[in-house]
Amino acid sequence: MRRSFFIPVPMIIRRCVSINDLTINEDIREREVRVVNENGEQLGIMPTVQALRLAEEKQLDLVNIAPAAKPPVCKLMDYGKYRFEQSKREKEIRKNQKIIETKEVRLSATIEDHDIDVRFRQAAKFLQDGCKVKVSIRFRGRQIAHSEIGTDVMQAFAERIKDYGSVEKKPALEGRSMTMLLAPKDSK
Repeated sequence: MRRSFFIPVPMIIRRCVSINDLTINEDIREREVRVVNENGEQLGIMPTVQALRLAEEKQLDLVNIAPAAKPPVCKLMDYGKYRFEQSKREKEIRKNQKIIETKEVRLSATIEDHDIDVRFRQAAKFLQDGCKVKVSIRFRGRQIAHSEIGTDVMQAFAERIKDYGSVEKKPALEGRSMTMLLAPKDSK
């Protein structure tokens, strides 16, 4: 019977780098890199060791900004300052971003006038707050055979609320439900 021995093979462990993280200084594994100084001027292709020495002399970091290029492009910069500015920009973008919510108003094919008034006031308030409104009708039992009644109710509701919002998606039958999407009017 033959015996097999397990001989451990050294594994190359690569550090996981997220999209925002860039490879810097000693983590750059390429032999040659194209170097760009802090002002954006090209210094040419040089060995990575020489580029690292140059970055150390200027008290900057060597950052691989284009790893897919042949040879990879590295820039001399203050990496801490770069990360700080990047996070400030992202924070500003998130602050200026407007999230639009979708609220739902349910009607029925046999809805009465007072109930429509209540749903109208709800939908108008949602639209004034800047939310989109999904208007839905759920058909029960044999009501599905007369889906045109639901279409009429939806169109009457859309006509009534046209001062507050516009129809973004026309009434459409999906299974036993009919839905319509209203978007708020632009306040320009």
